[in-house]
Amino acid sequence: MEQLITNLLEFFYILIGLLLIATAVRVFKDETHPTRLGTSAFWLLLGIVFAFGNFIPFLIDGIIIILMGVLTLFKQVRIGKLADVDEEVAEASAKRVGSWIFLPCILLALFAVGISYTPLGGQVGIGIASILTLLIAMLITSAKPKTVADDADRMIQQVGTSGILPQLLAALGVIFNAAGVGTVISNGISGFIPEGNRFIGVVAYCLGMVIFTMIMGNGFAAFTVITAGIGVPFVIAQGGDPVVAGALAMTAGFCGTLLTPMAANFNALPAALLEMKDPNAVIKTQAPIAAILIVVHIALMYFLAF
Repeated sequence: MEQLITNLLEFFYILIGLLLIATAVRVFKDETHPTRLGTSAFWLLLGIVFAFGNFIPFLIDGIIIILMGVLTLFKQVRIGKLADVDEEVAEASAKRVGSWIFLPCILLALFAVGISYTPLGGQVGIGIASILTLLIAMLITSAKPKTVADDADRMIQQVGTSGILPQLLAALGVIFNAAGVGTVISNGISGFIPEGNRFIGVVAYCLGMVIFTMIMGNGFAAFTVITAGIGVPFVIAQGGDPVVAGALAMTAGFCGTLLTPMAANFNALPAALLEMKDPNAVIKTQAPIAAILIVVHIALMYFLAF
């Protein structure tokens, strides 16, 4: 079963890589693109890492990622010519499909959750659910494979370089934890938190999760570091229930997700897809709710974890 899961995950990564490589080819063929070579090289390199990263030496993977960073640094990755959308056809299709357009979204969640309860697990579940719901969406909308390819390219280019942030930030969290960043944070904060003060410990734990999630762009990456550095010595060691404190710390970190452009999937992606003039409009809208939820998390952890 483990080998089957590994093979399925590898298959999904190869599919993603092939989509990225297809975008690289499209960009390369567009002679009007202002940074044709740099942009096509970026998507080609990213596609190679996704599709063949496990089959080439890790050193080569690292060099490829550095090259991608250099291309981004010198602003060589830009959105190019996208497939034209016939507004009249799109409007007619929208009226014909109506609310059925939401069915694939709902089924995606149901399929993914359902498969996650099988030995295949959640990661494979998301991959299988994505393919199944894509087929269902094609049936509902009568979309052709070319339309799927065009829209995939459109989304990839609109999201741009921020699409790789989740992978890089997740890897950074593992590196930070292995490097002992949690211990450094614990030693540094011990001089500011009065010994035995549960409330200050809870505040530090929640705010630490929020701030570190804002830096990392990923609550999961921040959780291991902040829990090791703050949660265990200043909350759990003082009698806090690890289950309650840990669960609330994780969702407190998600408050930080609402406040940072580093959370590309949640904040940069909607701004890019909706072509917002202000790239931080989503964050500005979410900020008041995030502030309220941070206070709520502190109160809940203080009263429920002890």
